[in-house]
Amino acid sequence: MTPKEKITTILKESGDVVSGEVLSARLGISRVSIWKHIQGLVRQGTPIETTPNGYRLPPDPDSLMPWAFGARQAQIHYFPETTSTMDEAVNLARQGCPDFTVAVAERQTHGRGRMQRTWLSADGGLFFTVVIKPAAMPLMQAGLVNLAAAIDMAAVMREIHKVDARLKWPNDILVGQQKICGILSQMNTEGDHVDHMAIGIGLNVNNAPETEEAVAISLKGLLGRPVPRREILLAFLERFETRIAAFDAEKVIGQWRESNATLGQRVCVFTFKEKVEGTAVDLDAQGGLILQQDDGTRQTVIYGDCFHR
Repeated sequence: MTPKEKITTILKESGDVVSGEVLSARLGISRVSIWKHIQGLVRQGTPIETTPNGYRLPPDPDSLMPWAFGARQAQIHYFPETTSTMDEAVNLARQGCPDFTVAVAERQTHGRGRMQRTWLSADGGLFFTVVIKPAAMPLMQAGLVNLAAAIDMAAVMREIHKVDARLKWPNDILVGQQKICGILSQMNTEGDHVDHMAIGIGLNVNNAPETEEAVAISLKGLLGRPVPRREILLAFLERFETRIAAFDAEKVIGQWRESNATLGQRVCVFTFKEKVEGTAVDLDAQGGLILQQDDGTRQTVIYGDCFHR
């Protein structure tokens, strides 16, 4: 760890005031150097308090700063503001970042949705992209990774906050008929296998998207209170990392069927080239949506923007 990371770890583990003398002894550097590192941390946004007896890091359950993530600290790259966490994560991937590196931001100026739409990214939401490097995953299974991410995020919301989160094909999460989460991915390939993927997730937590989009909702709007974001992100990363390490395509499809809000619905799917309508009846082995059309024929759609009718 860097000196700054060591300082934040010591302050976090203490939960109380730690003197400059103690920090100096623990790190083996002068108290002047300790003071300079702390000033640098404060400039970067770490809320370290200076007291007559030393330094203190006040508890903040909503902090998305790397020091707040414990053992995952080195994986977290925090941005107060960025164009999109997808841009940051793709750049980190090009630099050879480790598996499960995360770019997380307080706000995005150009958050991305599906089909080149904009994702509203006001303060209080949870906006992050995780870079995964699945070992020799076949390209034919890549579409299932988005479904898996949606399954795991919906499960986190149900378990932690008892919210009835349901999955809308291909990768949205709904509560009732209102959208609470969207997922987007970019992929790099090597031959016929996935080299790495960047999975971008936008979850409405303490922001208020319903003021601009009637079809959107946030956790705060549902629960009537602010919701700590870090707990959600950590729970998702633990669940999703376990899944990717032993990826099971059949399990993903089965879990998606159990938690979805799309099958049985009359839907309209817009792709870049066409519009397809029908009743959603199932998923295929690669996560494509199977539609039964009015003439009784079936058509599988592998991507697009899906609307429940």
